[in-house]
Amino acid sequence: MTDPAAPPVLNLNGYTPLPPGKIAAVVTMLEMTAPPPPLPERASEGLTLERMTAPDVAWYRALFRRVGEDWLWFSRLRMSDTELAAILHAPEVEVLVLRKDGVEAGYIELDGREPGEIELAFVGLVPEMVGSGAGRFMMNRALARAWQRQPRRVHVHTCTHDKQGALNFYLKAGFRPYASAVEIVDDPRLKGLLAREAAPHVPVIEAG
Repeated sequence: MTDPAAPPVLNLNGYTPLPPGKIAAVVTMLEMTAPPPPLPERASEGLTLERMTAPDVAWYRALFRRVGEDWLWFSRLRMSDTELAAILHAPEVEVLVLRKDGVEAGYIELDGREPGEIELAFVGLVPEMVGSGAGRFMMNRALARAWQRQPRRVHVHTCTHDKQGALNFYLKAGFRPYASAVEIVDDPRLKGLLAREAAPHVPVIEAG
């Protein structure tokens, strides 16, 4: 008999059934190995990008949720305060907060804990700023800051749960895809980490 608790076996030439309560996404990994030309900026008035020094964990989680709930960001919500603080307060990690006229509008997290590499661990805008052009402003300055540290490469990943157009944005910013993967996880909405109505583009499927 098939063990219902066993992980699904990936079918490389067709569908792979998932147990109820699981969600899957196709993840694309991208990288750049030299500083790119900056993205053309449409709007920058009133925008600033500032580093938060030793950010408060509760503040960070609130911004993380506001930026990422529509795209099923959940990884930092299931960490303990101690685990999250260890990442956020590491000297190789920078949390860069975008503000519009002084109001939080998004953020990019640069993670340089891997020697020679900087990962754009999280990139996003609050819902009301999506499509405003602020992402270009934020990306240009974050990449310039990353390359000041002279890494071997800068990398990022996106997935099919993200905003439509995210992959194209990274391509325009100068990243190139180098690998892909299928990620299967427990649906964070069923675990209470995110609101049940979050990310309506990803249906909730649970046991009947």
